[in-house]
Amino acid sequence: MISAQVVYGLLLCRLLHVLGTESKSHISVVLVGATGDLAKKYLWQGLFQSYAEQLGGAHSLSFYGGTRLSSLEASPVMYEILKGLSCLPNVPSVKCVLLKDQFLKSTQYHQLDTHEDYSALNKKIEETLAQEGLREEGRLFYLSIPAFAYANTATKINATCRPRGGSWLRVVLEKPFGHDLHSAQRLAEELQKVLREEEMYRIDHYLGKQAIAHILPFRHDNQHSLDPIWNQHHVERVEIVMKETLDSKGRTSFYEQYGVICDVVQNHLTEILTFVAMETPANISDSEEIHRNKMKVYASLERLEKRSAVTGQYQAYNSEVRQELQKPADYISTVPTFAGIAMFLDSPQWDNVPFILTAGKALDERVGYTRILFKNKAFCLQNESTRKAGFSQCRQRQIIFYVGHGDLNFPAILVSKNLFKPVIDASSWKQVTEFPDVQMFGIPLSDYYIYTPVMQKDAYAVLIPQIFQAKRDSFINTEDLLASWKVWTPLLKEHSKVSPRLYPGGAQNGDILDFTVEGRVVSFSRSDPVQIISESPSLQTASDYKAIASTFRGNTLVSAGTEDLIIKLASHLQQKAQDAVQERGNFHLAVSGGSSPIDLFRRLAMHHYMFPWKRTHFWMVDERCVPFDDPKSNFRSLHDNLLKYFRIPYVNIHPMPVRMNQRLCVEDDRGADLYANEIEMLVNRTSFDFVLLGVGADGHTASLFPNSQALTHEGNLVLFTESPVKPHQRMTLSLSAINKARHVAVLITGKIKHPLVARISKEVKKSEKLPITMVQPSGGELIWFIDHDALFG
Repeated sequence: MISAQVVYGLLLCRLLHVLGTESKSHISVVLVGATGDLAKKYLWQGLFQSYAEQLGGAHSLSFYGGTRLSSLEASPVMYEILKGLSCLPNVPSVKCVLLKDQFLKSTQYHQLDTHEDYSALNKKIEETLAQEGLREEGRLFYLSIPAFAYANTATKINATCRPRGGSWLRVVLEKPFGHDLHSAQRLAEELQKVLREEEMYRIDHYLGKQAIAHILPFRHDNQHSLDPIWNQHHVERVEIVMKETLDSKGRTSFYEQYGVICDVVQNHLTEILTFVAMETPANISDSEEIHRNKMKVYASLERLEKRSAVTGQYQAYNSEVRQELQKPADYISTVPTFAGIAMFLDSPQWDNVPFILTAGKALDERVGYTRILFKNKAFCLQNESTRKAGFSQCRQRQIIFYVGHGDLNFPAILVSKNLFKPVIDASSWKQVTEFPDVQMFGIPLSDYYIYTPVMQKDAYAVLIPQIFQAKRDSFINTEDLLASWKVWTPLLKEHSKVSPRLYPGGAQNGDILDFTVEGRVVSFSRSDPVQIISESPSLQTASDYKAIASTFRGNTLVSAGTEDLIIKLASHLQQKAQDAVQERGNFHLAVSGGSSPIDLFRRLAMHHYMFPWKRTHFWMVDERCVPFDDPKSNFRSLHDNLLKYFRIPYVNIHPMPVRMNQRLCVEDDRGADLYANEIEMLVNRTSFDFVLLGVGADGHTASLFPNSQALTHEGNLVLFTESPVKPHQRMTLSLSAINKARHVAVLITGKIKHPLVARISKEVKKSEKLPITMVQPSGGELIWFIDHDALFG
């Protein structure tokens, strides 16, 4: 009696034979870099699973593996990889054996190095098509090679291996796609010379993780429940986390160039952010609509600055770099291996909701998840321990897209039962009813609706079939790529000069890397120095050795590290404000523009709730002649970094009237006179209680520039001036208005200002007098706030 397995095998062989002879549509798949680590671990397996799933479909497939090595050297290595391929668990063993055998017969090795090699491959593909009477549907080239080789390889493909008209060409590119905006633009321009946009598939394998790939379908299917709560009024924060236990050993050459932000944050985690934050697509199969919605998110992301992130580096990293890259014994790298970043969107939907992106190596566990934590407005009177069984409205409400590993150890979507029961595709996802004895963020698993894939698949097995289908929403196009780099490049520049916090690695990290988000400021929770035995003597700063004088140019000097200096200035300002309110009922504060006061504004906004905000009048020391919504506007900087955080009476806010009669800074409109009249009417004796000034590298303060005629106008309170840099037109308080103030503070920070500080610390000849040296309050107090970098260089 013939067994069922034998019959099944005979039927499958017949099916394979029929497919081989009757199929008229054919796709050739070429894997360049066929014996590399990525190909060995993931790509061949993904291609094999795609082959198995598409068997019996509208087209047949053939596969070509290639490297720069000869067939004699590389072919045995490639076929050894192919022998190790495995089927999905639901595939019967007999069928699996036959599928693997057929796949191996459909695969061959070709050396791919020179133009001639690619031309020979093209000839082989065309011969196969002709011999088997197949119509070519397209060619897929998967470039599993270093990014620096992309342009050269794409040029060879374009010159010798393009299919004939009517057939498509698709070229898959692995990250990294540059290490900053400039390098990404350069690579994109090189590729665009030889490939059309629709021919490029930049793959981000993390988007193929099953929980991540289902974010948009989940949002679409549960739109009725999610739309009312997917916004700033209900979401407390979004956490996008990727923790690794592995270090960078063996990859330090790569890591020294890229670091953790370029490696996984700029791509994996940022793409997930767009999936969470974007407007729900009306059609989740429409790649163009998804792309448009994604670009709206990028356009609304607020600029990342130095204080948007904290970084760390595991302690052994430098010794690994010195060993692997043969660096000298005193070489110190500042490349981060850990980063925590808070991102914000300037949009009505997400205003003030932090999107916290965290990634790192040598951490305590391997886990990845995206967690949407909702605000809980319920008040529960009864003690949680005495409450009857069942989920509580007072417990945290959250949705978690869980990549895998960690305590749960399988991909899953979790929804708090005190939110709603989700709608989910039962053909792809199944509900978990037996829970492991673990908690998720302190809550028993029984408090969640939990769903896991019916069949777990590797990310590449999810994404590769989408390439065949020309489904592009999980791939990164050029506009998307450059938009992301525009967001991240400024932060990379800011943090290139920051020494990351050292951490020992693994479970020993403890709370060293814990951080807080206050407003727009990210800082480590532990502000005390972390005591780790260094591998080399720590370098001391100049401020450790130099005695700091108590005066500067005959006036009081306050000096400290930048952060401590801002704290001191904020406290000093609050004290003066409280004194003024107690004595006179109001506090009139005039602040300058530029970058100098921004950290002070943020400090005040986040820490000084006892400041007499409702009794404070805000005036501008100077203003650029631009609309108030222009990023260069000094008033916009004051508003965005301070005013918007408090309910200050609008009659207490006095922007300079640079725009009148639908035009900017026209003297005939008498804007300067209008502002002077307002000062005379509201400010007692036209003496501001406090004037905050910065200083430019050329010695200008307010918008009073060296050799300007405005320096000689003693009778005017407010003037129009000209700046040597754009925007040229300015409105400014005069020297006489500044020197009438009761208190004047001059804030100077950064090494770039050290030459200026050294210059003005000396007596300046009358002919060389700088505007800042002409600030001499007639009856008030002048204090210099200068940080160590500016003071000592």
